[in-house]
Amino acid sequence: MAKQLEVLNALDVAKTQWYHFTAIVIAGMGFFTDAYDLFSISLVTKLLGRLYYTEPNPTRPGTLPISVSAAVNGVALCGTLAGQLFFGWLGDKLGRKKVYGLTLVMMVAASLASGLSFGHSAKSVMTCLCFFRFWLGFGIGGDYPLSATIMSEYANKKTRGAFIAAVFAMQGVGILVSGVVSLIVSAGFESKFKPPSFEEDPILSLTPQSDYIWRIILMFGAFPAGLTYYYRMQMPETARYTALVAQNAKQAAADMSKVLQVNIEAEEDKLSDLVHQKNNQFGLFTKEFARVYGIRLIGTTTTWFLLDIAFYSQNLFQKDIFTSIGWIPSSTKMSAIREVYKVARAQTLIALCGTVPGYWFTVALIDVIGRWIIQVIGFLMMTIFMFAIAFPYDYWSQKEHRIGFIIMYGLTFFFANFGPNATTFVVPAEIFPARLRSTCHGISAAAGKAGAIVGAFGFVYASQERDPAKRDHGYPAGIGKKNSLIVLGVINFIGMLCTFMVPESMGKSLEEAANEASTEDREETNVSGTSQV
Repeated sequence: MAKQLEVLNALDVAKTQWYHFTAIVIAGMGFFTDAYDLFSISLVTKLLGRLYYTEPNPTRPGTLPISVSAAVNGVALCGTLAGQLFFGWLGDKLGRKKVYGLTLVMMVAASLASGLSFGHSAKSVMTCLCFFRFWLGFGIGGDYPLSATIMSEYANKKTRGAFIAAVFAMQGVGILVSGVVSLIVSAGFESKFKPPSFEEDPILSLTPQSDYIWRIILMFGAFPAGLTYYYRMQMPETARYTALVAQNAKQAAADMSKVLQVNIEAEEDKLSDLVHQKNNQFGLFTKEFARVYGIRLIGTTTTWFLLDIAFYSQNLFQKDIFTSIGWIPSSTKMSAIREVYKVARAQTLIALCGTVPGYWFTVALIDVIGRWIIQVIGFLMMTIFMFAIAFPYDYWSQKEHRIGFIIMYGLTFFFANFGPNATTFVVPAEIFPARLRSTCHGISAAAGKAGAIVGAFGFVYASQERDPAKRDHGYPAGIGKKNSLIVLGVINFIGMLCTFMVPESMGKSLEEAANEASTEDREETNVSGTSQV
């Protein structure tokens, strides 16, 4: 391959500037919305059950049927998977910027529409909600490959991992804010209407105004994202797409000259030599791609798939943990509004103490110790803590030992985020060629969402205890929580082994990390001291 283009080298060696942080905020706000919308639904599912499935003269609070609960929570995951594949491919065909605004519009519109789900019956309301949440997920799915690819192509190689991880870390902020918004909304409604508990008055414990709560919470996520739409549209196309894919060196140089505030030569002759090299010819479904990048793609897809099985399955045990320590009392002892407040408080504490710190530990250390080591350590520690919880599960179930259970459970979330939950997002944006970068990231992310679907649906049933009395009431027989945790520990261990198929990309230019840089480029870069190998 010809020597590196000046415009790409300028990006690689650029000092951290204001535009880097602007790009993080613009791309990160999409992930803020992603997390807010995907996780806020779990805060209001109990309220939905009370609103639409409580009997006329109730003896107990209503709950969502397991099939309805799975649909409401899982349909967005299905939409996300489809969106990751579609927009990942479209981002390589049309350009990152052209598609980027469309995904944000879809998220904003679907968030608002989800809160406006109406109908004459519980079935119609839930159907409407599921419909809009699928398209919400579809837009969210597009943000995964596009945000990661845009940030990787804008960043310098010294701090690229931290910048991409910072975009992903906004997911933790979104989770936290969804809990805070739920706390504020529910506390405000409770203060205004002061409903009694279900035991005191089953009818008045569910006030008519309760129906507004879940709608406000779901719709709020649209506003922070909507504020960044203008700025998304003002971002120029990434230089790597413009030069290497669209083959317009002049436009790439002009765009980055404005961004970096330096004069950059177009080098159209050098670009012509570069794009005619053999390793820039083959497509995704070719023997050449399988030979050069096949193992990498298998590595990024399997690790993300296995991680998300474990990550999304962990949520199955939150209800038991929160109930055991008194964070969430029995539904009969609370009003519907109070229950929203209690659930939101519990999940906010978990996010604040375990989830959010893990993300930012990754941001701080990913360009110091590397992606590969963080991912291996994360999978290993998740395996250890899963087994430490699972094998003495009966011991931890005793009331006097539950604090230890909570600590280890929280540490599994910490090492998921200071580990593979962040690195599986970062690495696919670095180790594939520019013309296929968004597509390959979308495929990897879609594999992750397939794992999330397995975790969210499969382990809901697998974790059910073998209780004949429950099966008589429609509950399936499963392997139980203890055995489910053992299986999840094994899955984490396999994820650690699959990490050996993923190369380290720390300190390399995107062309070096994707095996597109020539030997001449590598030697020149190493001599100049601007690369870490």
